Amino acid sequence: MDLNVIIEANIPYSRSILEPMGVKVRYLAPELITPEAMQDTDALVTRTRTRCDKELLEHSRCSMIASATIGLDHVNTAWCESHGIEVANAPGCNAPAVAQYVFSSIMALKGSDLSQLTLGIIGVGNVGKIVQQWAKSLGMRVLLCDPPRQKAEGGKWNTMDQIAREADIITFHTPLIRDGEYPTYHMCDAAFLDNCARTPVIINAARGAVVDTPALVKALADGKVSHAVIDCWEHEPDISPELLDAAVIATPHIAGYSKQGKIRATHMALDAVARHFHLPQPIFAEPTPGPAPTQVNACEIMLSYNPAADTHALKKSPRLFEQLRNNYNLRTEVGFDTSTKPNKSLS
Repeated sequence: MDLNVIIEANIPYSRSILEPMGVKVRYLAPELITPEAMQDTDALVTRTRTRCDKELLEHSRCSMIASATIGLDHVNTAWCESHGIEVANAPGCNAPAVAQYVFSSIMALKGSDLSQLTLGIIGVGNVGKIVQQWAKSLGMRVLLCDPPRQKAEGGKWNTMDQIAREADIITFHTPLIRDGEYPTYHMCDAAFLDNCARTPVIINAARGAVVDTPALVKALADGKVSHAVIDCWEHEPDISPELLDAAVIATPHIAGYSKQGKIRATHMALDAVARHFHLPQPIFAEPTPGPAPTQVNACEIMLSYNPAADTHALKKSPRLFEQLRNNYNLRTEVGFDTSTKPNKSLS
């Protein structure tokens, strides 16, 4: 039986990788990935805009979903597991790019000297760890909140209440979890924002629904929060016009959109497909980029990215959210030149 794979057409660096192994590949736009298209498909390589659930997969022979993203909000993992479908994602692939976005935004608001500021990081996973490292290298005081890690590892951590009281900047880097012991849905709500004592900057480059949108709009209007930096929105692409108007930096979910991040994500997804079907190791045209630098300086961050143009584009044309995201000109991460090699000064 021939092996048939669908790859979402917008995934970069994915062309002509599996075909040399005898795999039949179709590159389809998200709206064309339908139950009918999936019927004779063995594997799907996708991103967040394709909902992978019973409706899409029930009558398919698909046994593998590989998402070239860090999150799996778009995949019904429980249903897939119960029907023998392996699910893989690309954890950490774009973490350096998100850190770049966070610090470029902070410096756009606060300037290059951050040494007198306190940064609160809520969610200290792949992204949060890099943000922590870079903040310390820039002389910031850092507060960390991650209850699951605190339970698993012990040690000294901060509560959300402490961060609300003491942080000048609060950045969220959690997955979206609606139930269970540690839900993150609307964790930045009216109660949290009311406790903010230092009129902080709020940054959401995690998941849109981590923030209660009306509560943040009100906190901005009431002066409880000085600025909002929003890359992830509730109900994308139909984003809140009130929050769009109030946010000083507003971008179309592109914080993780770097060349290096996209290469990592595609490599991880296609590697997972090859392993699942016992294919040879894929040969990629682009080498897999290395990790982020552990130390940075302000000049290199400020030169690497400025969110002003992306903010202007979204505020001017919010109805083009998807087009702005899909046609985004991928950035180069801090620590890499345009060939994806680490810069010597940061390696």
